[in-house]
Amino acid sequence: MSGLVLLLALPALYWPQAADSAPALKRAGIERLCVPPDSAAAWREAGFSVIPLSPADLASREKLPPPGIAGRAAVASPTRSPWVFASGWRFLRNPAGKYFYDVPAGKAALAAAEAFAYGADAVLKIDPADVESYGRMLDFLAQLPAADLPEIADLGVVDDGSPLVGEVMNLLARRNLLFQVVRAPSPQLPINVRLGTPEYPQKEAADPSAFALKIRRQLTDEQRRLRVFGTDVVIGRLTGNAERARLHLLNYGGREIDSLRIRLRGSWAQGEVFLAGRGPLALEDSTASEGATELSLAGMSTYAVIDLRDAK
Repeated sequence: MSGLVLLLALPALYWPQAADSAPALKRAGIERLCVPPDSAAAWREAGFSVIPLSPADLASREKLPPPGIAGRAAVASPTRSPWVFASGWRFLRNPAGKYFYDVPAGKAALAAAEAFAYGADAVLKIDPADVESYGRMLDFLAQLPAADLPEIADLGVVDDGSPLVGEVMNLLARRNLLFQVVRAPSPQLPINVRLGTPEYPQKEAADPSAFALKIRRQLTDEQRRLRVFGTDVVIGRLTGNAERARLHLLNYGGREIDSLRIRLRGSWAQGEVFLAGRGPLALEDSTASEGATELSLAGMSTYAVIDLRDAK
C-alpha cells in the first residue's frame, strides 16, 4: 500500500481552529486536516495536506455517538453488562457511508481506531486535549501491515432499512456474533435472520437483547467463529480467507484490560500481535485443537490487531 493510499485510508481530523495551532499538531505527527474552506490556504501554507470541508459537507455526514460505555441508571446492577456505544454495526450496514464523530476529551483515539478497523470514511472532531493521543493512534494505524481481506460471518441479517433491524445488528455486534448484511437470505451462511418471518417475528425483535440470545443459541457457541472471554467491553471484527485472517479488537471500557482470552473457529498458526501503545509482538500463547484456536493477550489498551496464518 502506497503512502498516499494509506494516508487516505486513515480517519481524517476536522480542525476548525486557526492556523496558529499548527505547532501542536505537528508535534503530534498530524499531517492531514479537514478545515473550514476560508482557512484552507493558511493551513496549506503551514505545511499540511488540507481538505476543505464546509458546514454543509459536515452536516451531510451521518453523525455517530462517541464510542465507549455508559451506565444505565434504570437497570443498574452488578450482574448486568455495561452498555457499550459502538458504531461498527453502522459501518457494516452501510460501508459506503460517510460519517462524522464529534467526541469529547478522552475518546479521540478509540474513535479513530473504530473507524479504521471497519474501513469507514470518517471525519473526527476532537477535543484539543486529545491531539497527542490521536496522533499516537494515527501513527500506530499507519504502521500496520496492509490486509484487504473479506468479512468473516456466522450469519446473515436481511436489512429492510428499519430501525428495529439496526438495533438487532447493534446487539449482535456487541455480543461478538459475527454477521453479514444481506439483501436476501444467503445460501452460504448457516443462519439468515429476516424479521417478519415465522422463525423471526417482529414482536420477538422488539426485545433485541433476548432476540440476540435466541440467535446465539441457534448458532451454538461451538460453531461461533469468534468468542471473547474475560470482558464484556471488547468487540471484535474478523476478516480473512483460507490462508490468513486478521482480528481487530476494540476496547470500549476506557481502561486497560489485564488479560484476554480469544477463541477462533479453525486452525490458525501463530502470527503477530499489534497493540496500540506497545507495537508488534509475537503471539506466544496459542493452542489449536478440535477445530478451534485459543489464544491469550497479556493485556490491551484501546486497540489490538492480530494477524494469523492457516496452520495447514
